[in-house]
Amino acid sequence: MTDESQSRMVPINGLHHFAYRCRDAEETRTFYEDLLGLPLTHVITADHVPSTGEYCPYCHIFFQMTDGAYLAFFDLGDGAATVPDPKTPDWVNHLALEVADEDELRAAKARLEAAGVEVLGPTDHHIITSIYFFDPNGIRLELTCQTVGDDHMRAAASRAHADLAAWYARHGATARSKGAG
Repeated sequence: MTDESQSRMVPINGLHHFAYRCRDAEETRTFYEDLLGLPLTHVITADHVPSTGEYCPYCHIFFQMTDGAYLAFFDLGDGAATVPDPKTPDWVNHLALEVADEDELRAAKARLEAAGVEVLGPTDHHIITSIYFFDPNGIRLELTCQTVGDDHMRAAASRAHADLAAWYARHGATARSKGAG
């Protein structure tokens, strides 16, 4: 990263929360707290959206991860979950959550499967190993652990712009024309 790009950066410290719609707050709580072990730490209920004033009763629930960030969900009381984009393959949009190592990854897989959750993997991505599954709302989740050292990750970061440019040199015109509409 250049000094110029660093000076333009917003000083983002990390993720506070990522929010999705859920169809049932209690079903979602059971999955994230009882099965994945993320404690429910905050609940907000209101009839009006604070930012817009719009009338839309909701329950906003937060589950804390060990790094202090949260996964959050909105239950709008209508039994509907987020609808995936039908043009996007199921594997594209997902939320990846990190575990410490491959032992924790295997233990999580066993726990999920024992609860009747279908799990894909482990999959070796050469820098991480991952398992994949869906939550009760149809959200694809990935549990992953890094399998290479920080030196390897720094080397990958140093060539990231060149790797992106090479992808566009091979696929850019096709990729851009597919998105045009």
